[in-house]
Amino acid sequence: MSVSVPDLGAVFAAYERVAAEADALFARVQQLHPDCVTCTAGCGDCCHAVFDLSLVEAMYLNRRFAEVIPHGPLRSAILQAAAEVDRPLTRLKRGYYQSVRDAGKEAAASAEAPEQAAERAIGHVLEEAARARVRCPLLLADDTCALYDSRPITCRLYGVPAVIGGQTHVCGKSAFATGGRYPTVHMDKIQDRLDALSLEIRDTLGSRYSELHKVYVPVSMALLTNYDAAYLGVGPARE
Repeated sequence: MSVSVPDLGAVFAAYERVAAEADALFARVQQLHPDCVTCTAGCGDCCHAVFDLSLVEAMYLNRRFAEVIPHGPLRSAILQAAAEVDRPLTRLKRGYYQSVRDAGKEAAASAEAPEQAAERAIGHVLEEAARARVRCPLLLADDTCALYDSRPITCRLYGVPAVIGGQTHVCGKSAFATGGRYPTVHMDKIQDRLDALSLEIRDTLGSRYSELHKVYVPVSMALLTNYDAAYLGVGPARE
């Protein structure tokens, strides 16, 4: 007997409100500093960034992909691109994980506190990820996004100053001066809200996977994954 996935419309509506707030934040900074925000149609610089999506963003993007892009050549091409890009992303992430794990081992053999070692390692990983260039499978040949209206929060705020894990980041193509005082988006606070929505998904589903809300995936895997009852841990486990 097939098991249906409970309706997540309320959670996705809450996510859309967060996305609308992100758009408003971007618009405010752009209005205050129009000469510094250099985002233009057809600029795909941010579409080569390496980052992961929380469960709520991954599932929302997956659903919108199914709704907006029907079966056909475009959908097939995007899924093919996702499959091709997911392999190098997996290797990158494995290396990042190894760096953080090694930092923990080094801390255990030294006087450095584990928390400090982890923070240092994560900061290093974020710097390396910022330099990595992997083309998003949703970036079309004309450098426009196939799901622009449904793009993740990170994509919506790229181009204005942001603080991530205590580190300030800004698009290299922008005109924000180093050391200048500008409105800054605190991405960690936004991420906390997304994590809360991911937890709400787990609870709404009644998932038997207690750690489901902690699963992060890149855009490529979000598009490739079948978020069905088996994947989400809905219903009894199969024998």
